[in-house]
Parts: sequence; structure tokens; C-alpha cells
Amino acid sequence: MARFPLTRVIRYTALAGLCAAVLFGSASSAVAQKCPGPAGFDKWLQGFKQQAIAEGISPQTVNSALAGVTYDPNVIAKDRAQGVFAQDFLTFSSRMANNNRLASGKARLKKYAPVFQRIEQQYGVPGPVLVAYWGLETDFGAFMGNLDSIRSLATLSYDCRRPEEFQAQLLDALRVLDRGDLRRQQMRGPQHGEVGQFQFQPSTYYNFAVDYDGDGRRDLVSSVPDSLASAANYIASKGWQPGQPWLEEVIVPKNLPWDQADVTIQRPRLFWSKYGVKYRNGQPVPADSTPSSLLLPMGRDGPAFLAYPNFINVYLDWNNSLVYSTTAGYLATRIAGAPPMRTGNPEPFTAAESKQLQRLLVQRGYDVGKVDGVIGAATRSAIREMQLQYGLPADGYPSHALLRKLQADG
Repeated sequence: MARFPLTRVIRYTALAGLCAAVLFGSASSAVAQKCPGPAGFDKWLQGFKQQAIAEGISPQTVNSALAGVTYDPNVIAKDRAQGVFAQDFLTFSSRMANNNRLASGKARLKKYAPVFQRIEQQYGVPGPVLVAYWGLETDFGAFMGNLDSIRSLATLSYDCRRPEEFQAQLLDALRVLDRGDLRRQQMRGPQHGEVGQFQFQPSTYYNFAVDYDGDGRRDLVSSVPDSLASAANYIASKGWQPGQPWLEEVIVPKNLPWDQADVTIQRPRLFWSKYGVKYRNGQPVPADSTPSSLLLPMGRDGPAFLAYPNFINVYLDWNNSLVYSTTAGYLATRIAGAPPMRTGNPEPFTAAESKQLQRLLVQRGYDVGKVDGVIGAATRSAIREMQLQYGLPADGYPSHALLRKLQADG
């Protein structure tokens, strides 16, 4: 999901809801009560039309695109009702990076081989990276959503929660139409206005879409070449390093400085090599200066990956959910030929237990963000500090041993 900066199952409604839930938390009822009702929408829309024209968008585009647009209470209800995504990595990846999506991805890599070859030569982004995102975002264009994107964006622009963000998106959606990239009826998607086979927000669409099939339009709904090249253009803009890895599965020894295992900590591969970290084939990690992070999405007893700048700088920018991004990166490695990951034997830890752990950490004075069961960067940092205090392996992953100690200490 290439979108403003917080971007994101097998059928579209599940895909859209799941990926969006990665990004947006539910609003409180107090916030909802302060938001305007639909009565003032028409007056607001007239003012917005004047603003759009003043921004240089043609009056014809503005008036035709916004003609008859009404407030959509269902979009607001969906926006309010979204919970926070709290599935663990193995649960999420087993559903999303499944064998069907893997086979479909490999088939498309072969079908569009000349396009992928041309894209990699121009942008430096390999086909498996694009195919994995394509599959996760819309099942290769099969499920892009069916809500009127202009109506959704107008409704959210009028709403009180993030009006400035959505007004900027709505203006760029109108610019996309004004440029002639899409027809008005093509702009359909999920409730936050995402459009196309890679679910670009309109601002991403306007700034990074390219015409790759040479028909004079940047069509990210119907054109596969345009969609793939635009995704590559966006990824390249984030600093993708051509020819470099993004994620590599590794085998870790029983004893490591676990407090160094986090995507926020980069070490030269020499560091991990010194401690005996190896690739899946048993070969030692090179003792070189390549920056890398040890990523343990399920703790020290689960799967392990070396994450490189392409992952840190690009994948986590596309979608800052570590679960989603690790799944996207892992699926790309599978499409590129890597074997299935070793799942290990991680300790099961439920979302309810994660919430309980977060509440206890808050009581200790830690800022973990929202108590929602999602083990994000702030929660991992707090867990790691408490693990160090208790003399537990400080891998930043929740455990019943830590939960019991926190409970015992009140």
C-alpha cells in the first residue's frame, strides 16, 4: 500500500479490511460525537469546488467529478469501526503468503517477463518484489474495491478526523482525472480512496504513476505495465538499492546478544557472523560490512531474517506494520526461489495477553502507544528493557515468563 505514510483475505473485502486495519485504529465515540453530521456537507462541497479550481484544476473536471456527490455514512462507519490489526506474523503470513498466491505470482512473473526485465533495468526493482505487493494488495488486480473513491474521499475530507490529509488526497484525485489518466467511473476502491492494482492513494498516483504501455495515459486500473512500472517508480523513489537483498532467512544459535535483534538496530554482517548466524543452507553469513538488522518477528524461537536497508527504508515506508512488511518481503523471497521458512517453535501469545502485558508496561511508566495488542516498536522497546531488568533473553518478544514477573511485581 503506497500511501500517506501510514498506509494497510482471500477475497477483496477481507483484503481491504485487513490491510487497512494494519494502518488505522478505531476512533473513540467521543471523537465521533464532535464530528459534523451530513447536513453541512453540500455547503462544504461547494466551497471545496472553489478551492480546487483555485488550485488550478479545470472547472470542467471539478464540476463533472463532484457533480451529485453525496455524504456517505457507510464510509464514516467503516472508518470508525476499524479495529487494530493484531495477528502475529506466522498467522498472517500463512494466510497471505499462501501456496496459491505463490503459484499465481510465479505465473505472472513468467507471463510478463519482458515487462519485468525492462522495469528492473530502468528502476532497479526486481520482479518478485513487485509481484508480491501486487498479490497482497489486490490479488493481482482481481479485487480493487468497488466504492466510489471520489465520494469516499469527499466524505472523509468533510469529516473531522483527518480532513487535511483527505482533502489533499481528493485534490490529487481530481488532478489524476484532469490529466486524463482515468475516467471518473474507474476511480473505485476501498473506503479510504485507494485506487488501482497497487492501491495507491491519489497523491502517490499523481506523483509516481507512469505511462509504460505507451497509450498516453497512466492507467493503474486496467494496464498491467503501467501498474507495475508505477509501483517500481514509487519504490525506487524511496531509495531502493538495485542488486541488493531485502530480506534473507537465517538460522540463529541459542546464544546471541538478543537485545541487538531489532529492525531499529543495524549492525555489519560481520557482527552476526561472529556469533555464528548462518543462512538456511548452512553457509555462514559473510563477515563483511554490509549493514543488516536481525529480525525476529516471533522472538528468538521463531523464524529469523536478516533485514537490509531495502527492507528498512522501503518496505517499512510502504507499510509501517512489521507483520505486513515482513510478510511482503518474505513472499517476494519465495517468489524469487527461496524455500519455505523454518517456523521454529515460538511461544504462543494471544492478543488478549499482549494487551495485558501492555497495560502492565504502562503502569511501569512506559509509553507503548495505544493498548491494542499490537506489538509495535514502542512495545518491543519496553519489553526489551524489562527483559534486561529481569535477566530474561531480551529479544523484545512477549513471553509468559515476562508477563508473570510483571504480574507478581504489580
